[in-house]
Amino acid sequence: MGCFNFRLDNIPYLYPMSEITKKVRVRFAPSPTGGLHLGGVRTVLFNYLFARQHKGDFVLRIEDTDQNRYVEGAEQYIIDCLNWCGLNPDEGPVNGGPFAPYRQSERKENYRQYAEQLVNDGFAYYAFDTTAELEEQRLKFPNFRYGHENRKQLRNSLSLSVDETKQLIEQGVPYVIRIKVLPDETVHFHDMIRGHVSFETDLVDDKVLLKADGMPTYHLAVVVDDYLMQISHAFRGEEWLPSAPVHILLWEYLGWKNNMPEWVHLPLILKPDGNGKLSKRDGDRLGFPIYAMNWTDPKSGETSKGFREMGFLPEAFVNMLALLGWNDGTEQEIFSIEELIEKFSIEKISKSGAKFDIEKAKWFSHEYIKKADVSTIRYQVLEDLNKRAITVKSEEYLDQVITLIKERMTFLQDFWEQASFFFQAPEHYDLDSVKPKWTDAKTGYFEKLIAQLNSLSDNKWNATDLEASFKTLAEESGLKTGEVMLPFRIMLVGGKFGPGVFDIAVLLGRDETTERIHRALGAFQS
Repeated sequence: MGCFNFRLDNIPYLYPMSEITKKVRVRFAPSPTGGLHLGGVRTVLFNYLFARQHKGDFVLRIEDTDQNRYVEGAEQYIIDCLNWCGLNPDEGPVNGGPFAPYRQSERKENYRQYAEQLVNDGFAYYAFDTTAELEEQRLKFPNFRYGHENRKQLRNSLSLSVDETKQLIEQGVPYVIRIKVLPDETVHFHDMIRGHVSFETDLVDDKVLLKADGMPTYHLAVVVDDYLMQISHAFRGEEWLPSAPVHILLWEYLGWKNNMPEWVHLPLILKPDGNGKLSKRDGDRLGFPIYAMNWTDPKSGETSKGFREMGFLPEAFVNMLALLGWNDGTEQEIFSIEELIEKFSIEKISKSGAKFDIEKAKWFSHEYIKKADVSTIRYQVLEDLNKRAITVKSEEYLDQVITLIKERMTFLQDFWEQASFFFQAPEHYDLDSVKPKWTDAKTGYFEKLIAQLNSLSDNKWNATDLEASFKTLAEESGLKTGEVMLPFRIMLVGGKFGPGVFDIAVLLGRDETTERIHRALGAFQS
């Protein structure tokens, strides 16, 4: 039976997991401030897998309490990213749920009562220090931290009398509410990845819980909402570990320790060299995205590229993310979402950070495109062709092209580069590969080939029979097949690439194939 260890003031508490919660409920709680980073999507994925595996609920909660950093459109962008990945929440701002509302800005009145409760119980206090006064402290003390060492010398309800505090509040003097962290204590908790974790309270400052505008900070809001929404497991990045002692204390001070969720602090996604957390700057510098989808900053107008627009299938993107810091202990690398749900376990998540490898990411993309149904790719390909004002003969023709090309694609965006010649004749030829060795005998061969192809019966217009007649004619002309094979490809394609040349000819059809040979002969001989 799973359990967690919580200890404060050296008093141990041991609570069986089955007694804490009747149902698995997890949440992803992003701030709508910009693009959705790889690490955020992986947090979504691990939440989703855990919830589905345990027949639980996956909740999307928008943490928009920091109105200064709020970015218009960012919430919808987050929702769109989750939708593209196929990781849709059971509850959230769009589909609602029994614990609505799911935007913290709409839950504003929920938080003050708990902040005031903490003040009344002696676990928090009012602080009236102005921004200028705090800045002056930072200039005097470079490592300034608002806490037990100096709070009695600052302007707050611990240093002021009850009457002075009451008067300031009645006068409308702006104030915040800060948690009161006692010194000389140790906060212990159990993390499902890292095991036993402890923090000395001497190193923890008195964090602001309620801001002057009445909005909660993350510290108060996350605890209150996790409690009210009955969250059983809190998945978040390890960068939140330093905040854990404040949150643990709040669960204790508010009297909710029996309902505290299990903690799961996920390892960071690191730069390719392993030195530090992967950032947007790294992606820009190394030429790959770090966001799930394109994100355009509404202020600067700058667009940061996403994996969707790079040409990833969502299944490939999700599979890649799953293996950044987790594996099932086998050599298997390709997992369907059903397999991930079945095999996922927190115990198999690494404690150390996972280096992002763009070449491995490309491998996932290539593997998924290779095995994808044509219908999966068709829509994206059609979108691209429409943007290029390319008219497709028929859906059947397009599907045949995709079937030939998809094994040569790393990304969906590679389609045009690999298949453009199926929709328009080449305007330029790789003449350097042809002209130095061009002879009158080769000209004669291709003139005969045009006549031979025109006389070929319809039931012979297939790759096998085309290749046979091509080779026979070469032999009759005193040429080696290899001497005319490359020129034939360049005539049809324009360069030294593409799938089997006879497959290309079959799809292009008799008229287009012979027309391209005729046109290329003029260029080869000039």
